Amino acid sequence: MVSCAFVMTPGAQENGNARALAVLRIGVGAFFLVFGEYKVFGTQFTLGGGFQFWINKFLEGGVYPFMEPVLRNFVLPHAIPIAFAVAYGEFCVGLALVLGILVRPASVGGLALMLVMLFSSDYPGAHAPFWQYFGASLSHSIFVLCFVAFLIGRSDEAWSVRKWQASAKNSPPAGF
Repeated sequence: MVSCAFVMTPGAQENGNARALAVLRIGVGAFFLVFGEYKVFGTQFTLGGGFQFWINKFLEGGVYPFMEPVLRNFVLPHAIPIAFAVAYGEFCVGLALVLGILVRPASVGGLALMLVMLFSSDYPGAHAPFWQYFGASLSHSIFVLCFVAFLIGRSDEAWSVRKWQASAKNSPPAGF
């Protein structure tokens, strides 16, 4: 009987994990670049009432009760500056994740944004079964989990500007 086993050395396993986390980081970053790009380079969301439209839509149904006064009494009266903060925040989070620079600070920002979005738009109702809270929040909770993984792990260990700079610093100049 012949048996064949694939055994990864600890270094190879770490490298594989780093690449897998980098793929996730770059994918999430691409989503955020798309989400932020049209908001930063267009005016419909920031100056054309797009942000206010979504806040009012959330207030019609889907907002957690503790977030309603925040949206009505703080967010809507300051809608334009907050819209710009959201637009540039999403774009910067995306850029940082794709490039692999400032990944942890970007993940803190992304995590905060996703939690605010979750509590502003994913409320299933007071009498919903417990499991529906998770189902209603899938569009935001998945990103929350990704940002937590980026905070815990080292997703910038592979395919990142930081790693590229470190390897360029340590390699001998050409011609030697």
